[in-house]
Amino acid sequence: MSRVRRIQSGRGPHFPVTIRPTKVDVVAAREIARDTAPAPEEVARALTWGADEKILLVLAGAGWLASRGREEWLRRAGNHALLVAVAAALLPHGMKRLFDQTRPDRTTVLGHIHGISFSGKREDAFPSGHALHMGALASAAGTLPAGPRRAVRALAIGLSLTRVVILAHWVTDVVAGFALGAMLERLLRLWTGYPRPSQEDNTLADT
Repeated sequence: MSRVRRIQSGRGPHFPVTIRPTKVDVVAAREIARDTAPAPEEVARALTWGADEKILLVLAGAGWLASRGREEWLRRAGNHALLVAVAAALLPHGMKRLFDQTRPDRTTVLGHIHGISFSGKREDAFPSGHALHMGALASAAGTLPAGPRRAVRALAIGLSLTRVVILAHWVTDVVAGFALGAMLERLLRLWTGYPRPSQEDNTLADT
């Protein structure tokens, strides 16, 4: 099954481009819809707020304010965190204007019987904005010591997967969002100068 269906004309594709879920996406969504229940759905829906762009923007803004007047490397980290949070919030909104994909929670009746509710706009499945933020967080955590780095990355992956559990996104939406977030964070390092050179050296040594 084709992942992307382009609407062709004499001048090429028109936007938005319609994206179809893969077979893996469909199988995973059906399994979740069949096996879920109201209680775990409510837990997953509560956890998914940990990756919400509004909360992350507030935290990044607070961190930026707290870093003012501090050491230069803390100011740089504050600048980087805020810029990444803003960019990670804007990027998926722009991409959803270019791509249409129906959310899995709009394609199943069984899931709603088992406690799954609707998420966001119907055609805004691709990419997952929550996962994009978490990919950026996981990438930025590469500058941390091994223990905190693994903890942050495990948290980022776990929060991203809640988007699949509540059928807000297909698996590939989450994978794509996570990868885009990681690439965005690395790209913005060229602008913000994050991290400190000594941190970067230690990160390369650990990996």
